[in-house]
Amino acid sequence: MWLCSLCGLKVNADPTGLGRFAQCRAQNPSHPQTPIILSRTGGFNIGGKTIPHPTLPTETLSCDHGYLEYFLPWRPRKTSLLMWHSASTQAFQNRWDGGEGFKDMFLRRDYPVWLWDAPRLGRANWACEATSYTPSYTYDHGNFVAWNFGPRYKQWWPDVQFPTQNETAWLQATSNRYVEYDTIANVELQSDVAAIAADSGKIGTDVVYLTNSAAGLRAMMTATKANSTNIKGIVMYESVGYVYPDNANITAGRGGFGPFVVPLERFKKLARVPGIQFVWGDHRPENYSGVVESRLCAQLINQYGGNAEVVKLGDIEGLQGSTHSPFADLSNARVAELLDEFLEANGLAEYEDGGD
Repeated sequence: MWLCSLCGLKVNADPTGLGRFAQCRAQNPSHPQTPIILSRTGGFNIGGKTIPHPTLPTETLSCDHGYLEYFLPWRPRKTSLLMWHSASTQAFQNRWDGGEGFKDMFLRRDYPVWLWDAPRLGRANWACEATSYTPSYTYDHGNFVAWNFGPRYKQWWPDVQFPTQNETAWLQATSNRYVEYDTIANVELQSDVAAIAADSGKIGTDVVYLTNSAAGLRAMMTATKANSTNIKGIVMYESVGYVYPDNANITAGRGGFGPFVVPLERFKKLARVPGIQFVWGDHRPENYSGVVESRLCAQLINQYGGNAEVVKLGDIEGLQGSTHSPFADLSNARVAELLDEFLEANGLAEYEDGGD
């Protein structure tokens, strides 16, 4: 028997293989949903620099900072969940159809939630140098495949966890975007500032990054740069780009998706993170380049005493049809249960006051 953190009811052990919260819903179909009770919310900028005008030194610009928005539960757990997307924090706020997203799901579980806009994105878009954006009329069609909705535009996977008949959901998915700067310089800049944030202690001393797509690469780079031990976990949903040590005979890439090669001593910092997961949606075969890269990265992390694993959602009951952003899928409650298990298994589910 266990106590459900969503409704406070006792739930009997169930050998069916369902997730713990699915068991709770099955045994208590009319159970109330725990309200979200917050002690405070807010936001602040962090990192960045102030640069002088090139010819008028008394005139300055503050730029290249990151932005953190926070939601702190009334009775918080010790672990802060920092939600990091390479394109838009909105991805973690709602399901594809507008239903409850990871932000509220984990606030109900009493985890402090932090939404991160990295330098030059969203609410941190003041840059220290000129940037540009060129519209591309191929983005919507390209995103359909990149986000693993199907093999080609509007040919959905039969089991896809997206509301395929909901045109508003499709419009929301394609519109909730920031301009991405997928360059080597941008990966370095964003991970530099994220490391400052991690080391500051302002997010807490037990931080787990939840990332999607190219944010996974940036979180790994952040962990190799941070000087503190505040980073306690990284869960990467369909990471694009990987970090390897300089003794692995891997050539660094020339673009913003890597691979990135760092000195061995920096790479070993990933092995000191208590738990790392590379999570893949469905319809990703073993020879898919990202799966291959993630298995190699996990193997190298573990070689130096780490705790990294690769999880393929399509192999788990109830998670067939998961997309590139499974935390936004119609099945995201089941995906959240897997995250619950990861946090508990790595000792990251305790409350600040020490209680259950």
